[in-house]
Amino acid sequence: MTTMSLPRPRMKGYPGYRLTADRAPETAKEARLLARVTMAVWGLEDDAETAALVMSEFVANAVRHAHGPLIVLTVSLPAFDRVYLAVTDRSPDRRPQTRMPDEDAANGRGLLLVDNLADCWGYDLLRSHRIGELSAKRVWAELKLVRRSALGPAAGTTKVRSGARRAAPASRA
Repeated sequence: MTTMSLPRPRMKGYPGYRLTADRAPETAKEARLLARVTMAVWGLEDDAETAALVMSEFVANAVRHAHGPLIVLTVSLPAFDRVYLAVTDRSPDRRPQTRMPDEDAANGRGLLLVDNLADCWGYDLLRSHRIGELSAKRVWAELKLVRRSALGPAAGTTKVRSGARRAAPASRA
């Protein structure tokens, strides 16, 4: 059963889209499509595949490590030279970690890939407004664009996120 919503544009501020979807492997395809179409709408085709790959990795991690039936996908343009990509899930206790997998390991390289592709990435822990407890986690990345968008805010404008955590360098465990 698919619980996919239609992508919703941001109503205020900088351009962006949000999509609520099942926490399922098939959602990676929808995440890649959302990234590619959004980037094309903004005239940023040169960066579309990189954005699609980052979104796909975030969805794969949410499917593998998170809890709950739904995730929220976000693609936005907070500055004329950056795109913001995020996946929000209901598992604030399961925080992303980069690892150095064995050469023969079938998985475990996704966040290393994101670290190489993104200008910066991290996660935010989100609190429920009603109960004040941690209720979700948003894993995000910002990509520096090959070509600048004419749609973004004025040059020099950036989004400031309090509590953002930069990914720690990978270590061999």
